[in-house]
Amino acid sequence: MTLAADTQASTRSRGLLNDLARVLRAHLPRPRRTTVPDPETPSPEDAVVRALCHDMRSPLASLEAVLGSLDRAPGQAGELLALARAQTAHLSSMLRTADATGGAVQRSRGTRRLCDVLRASVAASGLPRSQLALEVEDGAGDVAVADARVQRILVNLLENAHRHGNGAPVRLRATARAGWVDLAVTQGGVPAERVLQHLRTDRPPVDLTGLGLWSVRRQAGELGGRVLWSADGDDFTLTVRLPDR
Repeated sequence: MTLAADTQASTRSRGLLNDLARVLRAHLPRPRRTTVPDPETPSPEDAVVRALCHDMRSPLASLEAVLGSLDRAPGQAGELLALARAQTAHLSSMLRTADATGGAVQRSRGTRRLCDVLRASVAASGLPRSQLALEVEDGAGDVAVADARVQRILVNLLENAHRHGNGAPVRLRATARAGWVDLAVTQGGVPAERVLQHLRTDRPPVDLTGLGLWSVRRQAGELGGRVLWSADGDDFTLTVRLPDR
């Protein structure tokens, strides 16, 4: 039994600038079909490039200003470096969201176990391990994963919890039964209506706000799955249910 098609994620390069170049290359618009697309509905690749350009203007301008002030204000070097690190972390976070949202997928004959995909997704998301509780039910960890979109979905969910969760603990739970695999992310204090609004829209947002959730729904649908949600008190759970073929 295997989750989806025979694909795997591409190798990640190191460094913020290398990541930026790689993500932009992966999301450059592909050649169009002969039919004329709706100009009001950008392709997923166009949407990611537009979102990156939109959201990176402010942190890049701040980073440039901070670095330019280091020589002029040596007495504030520690504070300025802290601001620069914060802006760099913010840019890296946005790149993780964009990278997990789409782009080219390399094909391979191999598969990976779901437990390995879970660990790789946690490492790629930027979410501190101390903030996460990972639960893998018996049998779920050995499910074969043969599509890179499974990891992209997981990275998007965890990165979203990292960026917007205000440091609240996160629980990631994987279960497998009756031909389905459930990947559930639970976190407290989540604005449910805002999350559902991003999941319901058919068009990609103009910036990175909600782009990851929009991508999760799109990629889950491509894999033959669906996205479910539930609330228990302050805890909000988003579950991606994928067919185990």
